[in-house]
Amino acid sequence: MDIRRTSILIIILIAIPLSSNIANSAEQADKPNVVLILADDLGWSDTTLFDTTRFYKTPNIERLAARGMTFSRAYSASPLCSPTRASVLTGLNPARHGITAPTCHLPTVTLTATPKITGPPDAKATVLTSVSRLDTKYQTLAETLKDNGYATGHFGKWHLGAEPYSPIQHGFDIDVPHHPGPGPAGSYVAPWKFKDFDHDPTIPDEHIEDRMAKEAVAFLEKHRDEPFFLNYWMFSVHAPFDAKQTLIEKYSKQVDQKNPQRSPTYAAMIESMDDAVGTLLDTLDRLNLSRNTIIVFASDNGGNMYNEIDGTTPTSNAPLRGGKATMWEGGVRGPAIVVYPDYVSAGTRSNEIIQSCDFYPTILQLTGIDSQQSFDGISIVPALKGGALQRKAIFTYFPHQTRVPDWLPPSISIHTGDWKLIRLFHGNSPGKHSYKLYNLKSDLGERMNLANANPRLVEELDQLITQFLTQTNAVTPLPNPRFDPSQYDPQMIGKAIPKTTRKPNSLESKQPQRKSKPVAGWLAGGTCSLALKEGSLIVTSSGRDPHLSFRLPTELTQEKYVLKVTMASSSKGSGQVFWQEKGVTPTFFRDRSRSFNVQHDGKPHEYSIPFVAKNPVVAVRVDPSNSHGKITISQIRLLDGDGKKVYQWQF
Repeated sequence: MDIRRTSILIIILIAIPLSSNIANSAEQADKPNVVLILADDLGWSDTTLFDTTRFYKTPNIERLAARGMTFSRAYSASPLCSPTRASVLTGLNPARHGITAPTCHLPTVTLTATPKITGPPDAKATVLTSVSRLDTKYQTLAETLKDNGYATGHFGKWHLGAEPYSPIQHGFDIDVPHHPGPGPAGSYVAPWKFKDFDHDPTIPDEHIEDRMAKEAVAFLEKHRDEPFFLNYWMFSVHAPFDAKQTLIEKYSKQVDQKNPQRSPTYAAMIESMDDAVGTLLDTLDRLNLSRNTIIVFASDNGGNMYNEIDGTTPTSNAPLRGGKATMWEGGVRGPAIVVYPDYVSAGTRSNEIIQSCDFYPTILQLTGIDSQQSFDGISIVPALKGGALQRKAIFTYFPHQTRVPDWLPPSISIHTGDWKLIRLFHGNSPGKHSYKLYNLKSDLGERMNLANANPRLVEELDQLITQFLTQTNAVTPLPNPRFDPSQYDPQMIGKAIPKTTRKPNSLESKQPQRKSKPVAGWLAGGTCSLALKEGSLIVTSSGRDPHLSFRLPTELTQEKYVLKVTMASSSKGSGQVFWQEKGVTPTFFRDRSRSFNVQHDGKPHEYSIPFVAKNPVVAVRVDPSNSHGKITISQIRLLDGDGKKVYQWQF
């Protein structure tokens, strides 16, 4: 054989697989990348997208909106985090997947929702025991993308279960910082307390969102030459309320007391969140990946209106009613943006109604991935093209009662067109529901219930609710056999005051709190009242969060302290002591607290609780138990590290 012919043949044989590999690489490169950014507790009025805030600054979210489509009527699948997160990953409504409460960090593993048989005597309906883990039986968005050649990475909050229900078991190649809890471990500012995720020691005040963004940048750089799915679920702006001190000081100078949004700490948290969005955008631009990347930005529920920070609620959702953990618009409506250059027109807006479970089928259509899965959500691609969505309604299922401001009994709502109907399970009598009907076009604040004036419309929308519950095989609340009409006051529905940061995700039933005057200088809080009797301070607790606080007449400058408390208790649970340091926020925070064991035998015992303060101490708080009951405090003393008395309370 001619040597020249042989050489040509060899070259051809080599070129065949080479060209095949090039083609495969080109095919992979043509797949659009996916970046899904989910903020935590970010309300509809917490960004500058809708002209609802003069205090917060979100230039990078505005920058994101300028690249794509902003949805003015975007709804979370639930007014609480875990249910929405499960819906984002499965495309299913909480009524179907069964996660209806944020209990996925608790030790009990529950994979089937069940109705509770009884409830408190002032409740007409029972609540549900929620599923507490995202079951691996579901084919998640991450698994589908991974099966189609995508590198997958989860960064940030999870709150859908630890192993064997972590992101690693649900289709993600990596999980940073691999934390199953509801919020950051410790604080937002270093040092935090993640088990396997230390802060950069060269940055002593490093913020968790700054660090998370750096980790995400490394992921983007590593996978720049292949399709990737970056699931960036922010810890911000969930409790604990903590931020860079420089930013807090910056916003403290801008506070307007007439503005319902006036927490400098929360404003600082918003800025750090927005900075992280900017870091991701900058990186996509630098790597020339922006044009071929789908970006979805949304929130898991409405803004937090029941915690307290800087002497006020964290935020205000005005003009919407209510907030996180409620069925009103403020609890479920949030910002949402979809970006996909050359497909979605830049700087556009849509008034179409979308929901969290729509993102999964939408991403599948945009990426060209065929799937035989069934979803409760729909693809919103027609809206992204400027058209209308073809569906009758969306549904929000929340079979719990949180006893936070603006709470409602176990409910389900339907949105269709301008109308919203809320069904309160068994709100009239056993077997009969009650209803709230609103026209959101004319009554965005949901102040005028039109149910009685529109019985036909109520019936029509309620039939759709019944069909939805049937189709999803939803477990629903039961009539409460313990209901006592004498203990029921409908005027108390929705009435409560902001609670402390101690149990931000609790679904516990708490008695509505009333304003009280100080007793011997101590101010009652949570679920307790105070009285003086025979030289002792009597604490009567009606629920699970009794606490009393005292502002010291002068600041104390020692470093080491021991608080000695002598008390007799007929309550339950452990006690806790908080101290407030000058110039440090939040006021009473778990990182400035110490727990102590309490004997609840009705006999007096002395408890010594040592603590160390980094700054002058200006106030203390005592949580004597975490249940109902009576506590008699006969003496409280504050000693320094040498045992010298620095303050004693007289009863």
